[in-house]
Amino acid sequence: MRENVSVLEFGTLIFFATLLRYILLAGIAFLVFYVIFKKKFLLSKIQQKFPKNKDYFREIGYSFITFLIFSLVGVGLYNPKVRPYTNTYFQISDYGYLYLFFSFVLMIIIHDTYFYWAHRFMHHPKVFRFFHYVHHQSTNPSPWASFSFQPLEAVVEAGIFIIFAFSIPLHFYVLLAFLIFMTAYNVYGHLGWELYPKKFEKSSLGKWINTSISHNLHHQYFKGNYGLYFMFWDRWMGTVSKNYAETFESTPRP
Repeated sequence: MRENVSVLEFGTLIFFATLLRYILLAGIAFLVFYVIFKKKFLLSKIQQKFPKNKDYFREIGYSFITFLIFSLVGVGLYNPKVRPYTNTYFQISDYGYLYLFFSFVLMIIIHDTYFYWAHRFMHHPKVFRFFHYVHHQSTNPSPWASFSFQPLEAVVEAGIFIIFAFSIPLHFYVLLAFLIFMTAYNVYGHLGWELYPKKFEKSSLGKWINTSISHNLHHQYFKGNYGLYFMFWDRWMGTVSKNYAETFESTPRP
C-alpha cells in the first residue's frame, strides 16, 4: 500500500473488499440453497419455511451498515499513520512459517472467546434492544443475515480487530485468510441447512464444533448456543440448548 493513499481511498477499498466477500460467499450459498436447489433441498431445511423477501432486504440493508462501520474501524487501524503502531507484519521470515499457521488458529480461538462473552452481554435484557434486536429479527435466518447487525452491535463485533491489532503479531495474509474464514463460517451458521453429517455432534471432535443447527436454534429461541466456531464455552458454561443433540440427529441432510 502506498504511503500517500488518502483516507477516503483506503476506506473505500476496505468497504468494497468487505462487501465483495459478503456478496460472493453469502450470494453463492443463497443461490445454491434458496434458488437453484430450493425444491430439492426443501425437506432437509432446518426450518421448513423460507424467510420473506422483506427479510432478505432487511438483512442486506443492515449488512451494508455493518460494513461501513467495519471499514471505519479498518481505516482507523490500518491507515499508513497508525499501522506502524500495530503488530501487523509483512515478512514471513520475521516469525517463520510455524508461527504463521499458529497465529491463524490463535485468532480463531481468541475470536470465539470474544464472541461468546460479547454475545451473552448483548442478550442481557437491559441492552438487547440497543445491540442485538435487529439480528434476532431473523428468527429463520438466511445467509444474508450473517452480518445483519444494528450499529452498536457492529461496533462490538469490530472490537475483535482492535484486540488483534495491538495484541499478537499477525501477518497481513493471515489477517486476510481469517476474514475469509470468518465470513464463510458465519454464512454457514446462518445457512438454514446442516452440512455436517449425523453423529458428528456425538463424536469426540464434533461435540466441540459449532454447527448451523446450533446457531439456528439460537435464532429460534433467543437463548443458548452463544458460540461462533466452537462449543467450548457453551458446554463449560452450561448454555447448550437442551434440544440441540436431538435436533442435530433428527434433521435431514441435503
